Amino acid sequence: MELRSPIIVVLGHVDHGKTSLLDWIRKTSVQAKEVHGKTQHIGASFVPTDTIFEIAKPAIEQGIIKIRREEIDIPGLLFIDTPGHEVFVNLRSRGASLADLAILVVDVRAGFQAQTFESLELLKRYKVPFIIAANKIDRLPGWKTQPETPFVISIKKQTLTAINNLEFALDEMIKDLYKHGFNSDRYDRIKDFRTTVAIVPVCAINGEGIADLLLLLAGLAGKFLRDRLKLRLGEPRGNVLEVRKIPGAGTVIDVILVDGKIRAGDWLIVGGKNGVIRTTIRSLFIPKPLDEIRDPRDRFDVVDEITAAAGVRVIAPNLDDALAGSPLRVVSADDPALEEKIKSYEKEIQEDISQVLFKTNKVGVVVFSDTLGTLETIVVKLKDYEIPISRTYIGSVDKEGVLHALAVREIDPKWAIVIAFNVDVLEEARQLLEKEKIPLIEDNLIFRLFEKINAYVDEYDRAQREKILKELILPAKIEVLSGFIFRRSKPAIVGVRVLSGVIRPNLQIINADGKVLGHIKSIQSEGKSLEEATAGMEVAISITDAVVGRDFDAGDVLYVDLPEEVARKINRDQNLKKMLPPGVLETFRELLEIKRKVYGFSWGL
Repeated sequence: MELRSPIIVVLGHVDHGKTSLLDWIRKTSVQAKEVHGKTQHIGASFVPTDTIFEIAKPAIEQGIIKIRREEIDIPGLLFIDTPGHEVFVNLRSRGASLADLAILVVDVRAGFQAQTFESLELLKRYKVPFIIAANKIDRLPGWKTQPETPFVISIKKQTLTAINNLEFALDEMIKDLYKHGFNSDRYDRIKDFRTTVAIVPVCAINGEGIADLLLLLAGLAGKFLRDRLKLRLGEPRGNVLEVRKIPGAGTVIDVILVDGKIRAGDWLIVGGKNGVIRTTIRSLFIPKPLDEIRDPRDRFDVVDEITAAAGVRVIAPNLDDALAGSPLRVVSADDPALEEKIKSYEKEIQEDISQVLFKTNKVGVVVFSDTLGTLETIVVKLKDYEIPISRTYIGSVDKEGVLHALAVREIDPKWAIVIAFNVDVLEEARQLLEKEKIPLIEDNLIFRLFEKINAYVDEYDRAQREKILKELILPAKIEVLSGFIFRRSKPAIVGVRVLSGVIRPNLQIINADGKVLGHIKSIQSEGKSLEEATAGMEVAISITDAVVGRDFDAGDVLYVDLPEEVARKINRDQNLKKMLPPGVLETFRELLEIKRKVYGFSWGL
């Protein structure tokens, strides 16, 4: 059984050292090429297993790391060079991640931050195994750096103070991981890696602990991912990492090949903005060793074929509408079932895309995103928050999407919003947004985008509840003051203290026995008529049908009665209950109890 290299992505909070870690790995891959003649593919750095054992040799020879080369039969590790959320979410196919393993980089001093938790959520959602690189151990108080040394050797050369500082920092990470449902520990203490997330202390700048990190990744992949890593040469498949325009070449796609072997002349099937694209591969390009795909220093090399797992730039016609994050399939031009396979793959890719990229006439938000991968993440997260979605787009915010938001506003203003992730807003669309006052929520970080979305929803709901509170008849309670009986009937006029809520003219009053006393005819204070009286105020009120001495007496507590539909609305809406003024909720409960005692029911609540 031949195994391919596992595809590994690097995630983490900004400035925690993702790029530095990849830079050190790239340095390792250069050394590997000098010895082993391996090729670094586009957007990826390949570290052979032999090289991993070479840099871990000191710890192995000392018997600190007990693992033999023959125990690991994967070719090596393939790291995606571009760190961050975007590359991770674009490595997707039919709702799953194509990444085999991940490294979550955490600054050992700063601990888990906003993007760390977001990365953790993505890894959990896509079920990608990961390990923690506890970076920047060289900055711990008292730590004596040991460049390019395995951590298990370096730790033996540290003072007790330095070790304690490390342990305190790791304990904080372990607590954060536990809160999110993960057991974790320092990697050299773990007995079962299937149930415990490994934490490897490293310094990405000088290579300290990197040997442990690479060896652990290789060991986990070789032991637990064998079925996933079986190389299937007859089923080429992969994913579009990026779509870019290159002078002289037109639109090209940077591809991560997950399985199989592809050649120039093969048929390529990939997702596009306006449907599935079928085209033929003209050329396959890989960069010079250590060159960056985003900013190559030298010209690319042309190859006739390439085998997974690998990164490669594909030149083919008609790729202008290709979608980053789209799955791709390849069929050999010589395949006897060519047309049948192409149609099957077109259907498969179309079904995948339609789960994420769609247009409906339903009520819901309008979403624009830069790639299919990020759009999928946003769509899934919106559904988690039970936010309806009506339409989704890839690319700049345009007039069509804004016009649809306008149509949504006619039905439900709450969801008449445009959400934009990491895209521009076309001028025509911006003018329409401003003119019609359609809310635009935009950002280039997913966690910040959802902070803004949640803030919008909370503020909208708060404003709506305030409006409802102003319009609703709310519970209120008053006490009849002794010595202030001004008129006993037709109407009864008495002095009262408002104990909770608000009283207004025309509200129906009941006593503690549930008997209807009539309506408040007027409210006065110091000879002046009032529209309302609030908790704490002492005023005179007239009650239309009440008789003092028969229906109530001085010192009694009376209530504003509630219509059944109002009681049900309050009881159903927990957030509305929370917004009730102090004392009003308690008065509401007292009213329900009065109904239950007197009538044997509480409006069916």
